Amino acid sequence: MVYVKWGFWGLFWLLVAAFLHYTLPQHDIGRITDTYEKRVDPGDNALFWSNADTGEDITGTNRDVFFIQTFRTNDRPMIYRNEDTGWGWPPYFKFDTSNLQAEASDLISKKNAANPQWVIITHYGWRNEFLSIYPNAVSVKAASGPDQRIIPWFNIILLTVLAAFAWGVRVRWKRFRANRLDPRIAQWTGRDE
Repeated sequence: MVYVKWGFWGLFWLLVAAFLHYTLPQHDIGRITDTYEKRVDPGDNALFWSNADTGEDITGTNRDVFFIQTFRTNDRPMIYRNEDTGWGWPPYFKFDTSNLQAEASDLISKKNAANPQWVIITHYGWRNEFLSIYPNAVSVKAASGPDQRIIPWFNIILLTVLAAFAWGVRVRWKRFRANRLDPRIAQWTGRDE
């Protein structure tokens, strides 16, 4: 029974960590090599695409999506989608897809350029080639170089608040259980004598 309990809690916290990793903003440094627009028809992976109710026809089965092609500092390619999140989840309230695409196009840089333009791409989500999942770019801005250090202050503060909340709930539950439930259970089972 102990293994089932620990297995349940392990799975629960693994799902919480995966949810937070997918949803919280992440920052990558890379070179933008191309921007383009492509018609997509989300299928089995529709869960990882933004909702189609951000000003588009929600009855349509396919839609045009902007993409940003980059190469990261380790010379590995990374492709980001550029979709509005609207009022849905995750709550980035992103409505400036066209503006972001123009900013990304303006920051295009080639590898053999004299001074390649490095950019910080803020995004959420994961990249999975097998499932055709792309992270969604939220913003791009020029970086001072490929080794610029980025401290994710928002993530640090939010995770600290969530950990404090979880700790507070646990402490109160243990106190409630020790003061209210355990005495009643002992009384009902006859172990309080």
